[in-house]
Amino acid sequence: MADPEISTARPTLHQLVVKHTGLGDNDVHKITEQAISSGKSLDRILITRGVDDLKVLSAFSEHLNIELVPKLAGTKVPALFVDTVPLAFARAHDVIAIRKDDDGTIVVACAHPLDFHPQDDLAAMIPAAVRFVLAPRSEVTELINRAFRNRSDGVDDALEDLAEDDIMGLVADLDEGEDLLDVANKAPIIKLVNSLIFQALKLRASDVHFQPYTDRMQVRFRIDGILYDMESIPKNAQDAITSRIKVMGQLDIAERRMPQDGRASVRIGDGEVDVRISVVPTAEGERCVMRLLDKSARVYELDSIGLDEQNLATLNHYVKFPHGIILVTGPTGSGKTTTLYGSLTAISTGDKNILTIEDPVEYQLDGISQVQVNAKKGLTFSAGLRSFLRQDPDVMMVGEIRDVETAEIAIRAAITGHLVFSTVHTNDAPSTVTRLIDLGLEPYLVSSSLVLVVAQRLVRCLCDSCHEWVVPDEHQLAQLRAIGINASQLKDGKMAVANGCTECFHSGFSGRTALYELMPMTDTLRELVMDNVSATVLKRAAVEGGMRTLRSDGNLKVIDGITSPDEVLRVTQLDLT
Repeated sequence: MADPEISTARPTLHQLVVKHTGLGDNDVHKITEQAISSGKSLDRILITRGVDDLKVLSAFSEHLNIELVPKLAGTKVPALFVDTVPLAFARAHDVIAIRKDDDGTIVVACAHPLDFHPQDDLAAMIPAAVRFVLAPRSEVTELINRAFRNRSDGVDDALEDLAEDDIMGLVADLDEGEDLLDVANKAPIIKLVNSLIFQALKLRASDVHFQPYTDRMQVRFRIDGILYDMESIPKNAQDAITSRIKVMGQLDIAERRMPQDGRASVRIGDGEVDVRISVVPTAEGERCVMRLLDKSARVYELDSIGLDEQNLATLNHYVKFPHGIILVTGPTGSGKTTTLYGSLTAISTGDKNILTIEDPVEYQLDGISQVQVNAKKGLTFSAGLRSFLRQDPDVMMVGEIRDVETAEIAIRAAITGHLVFSTVHTNDAPSTVTRLIDLGLEPYLVSSSLVLVVAQRLVRCLCDSCHEWVVPDEHQLAQLRAIGINASQLKDGKMAVANGCTECFHSGFSGRTALYELMPMTDTLRELVMDNVSATVLKRAAVEGGMRTLRSDGNLKVIDGITSPDEVLRVTQLDLT
């Protein structure tokens, strides 16, 4: 960017800075002197002094006669820029292409108008004419992250590189907070693993499996609860990939006979992803599973996790109780943690002391003290819960009730004026009560402390891009009857179907929602618990009292076009007749 000739009749840069920023003459004079003595550019000094960067850029835009673009939202970055310019360079100098003009000129937004050398370097990198404009640094940074996040995941290129380089010598140490978007100059093995994680995140995968076979290593992604075969990696790269994953998790790369667990943290743009790593030995080599926890993608709001108005009102009512136990039940991977976090977020208003003990702490919640279980050090659920009682708590959450000791402490905490949240593993809400009694708790303690049981399952949602409403044929009517829906219950006689498209991996499903079964402990149910009745009797009484079962909640979501009959049939059992 050449410094254009400026007429003496035009305002000086000093005058323009005063005009646009509102600073006084003396302030601008002192800042200018500081810039000269420090060797830093005037624009950077102004911004570090707390002056709004848009105001600073407005002054330079008028002074240099350069276009100012205040907002870059919705901008599509030309592929030529992403393919040519390294991410590290774009970040270091705050530059990003924003369009390609009709004459082929690449228009590049920069946040620092006086950085002439990086601009010259950039013009040399790009095989096209370049014109610079100004844009706020925050807008440029966001667009950089978005552009490099949406580029090709690079898995194919990384696989090609494997054949060209020495595989076993390419396992490097993990950079702290390594950015998955920055694959330039990375060794092929590192590039491949980073690209696979990046690809998994793009496809909303929760887990990445590296499954060794006799002739290959198969990569599989778990998307919306279902495993899909992805890349097939040459067998000779297996050990190097395993070693790379171990390095990421700070595991012992020499140990190949014992299972190991570790964790890593990687960045994708401005977002952070927590990676949990498990490695176990098999007959064909070590098998690795990476669980991806995208911290930036999680929202814990009760009205966004699949609760309809009735169930949402019920849950909101009970989470505000001053004392008692609220239990969430379901198999592993059924969304129990999300429901618990949503409940805690709903009551975390700053006037309550909320403590949790978890194994592990999956996501950090603002305003809530979270403790990680450490069995080796004696910090178990029961020990943590016992110590919480000396911390003047209002609300406590224990990750799971696994034994009678933890259950007894939780119940006594509830009886003594605390609200306690926890989870158990049972098939439905009524079975939770019998499970607690089977653990060894007295029925009167369960009856007096328990206020609400929430059972849940996750089902896949029909894809919004390819879903349509159709009049069901005989096969589809049979599917509806299998879960207890009659054709007369359908809206306008139609049901929603999705045949698959590129947006949903041709599965017909995208995203998941939860089915819920909420069982408040009414007086009738408390009396039945005191009588130590079976789960079947409890369930029948709860249904008569208005409880909607998992199957019934699923049926409503089928009628509303949210999920399919097969999904409801997959995760729920037949209701009592």
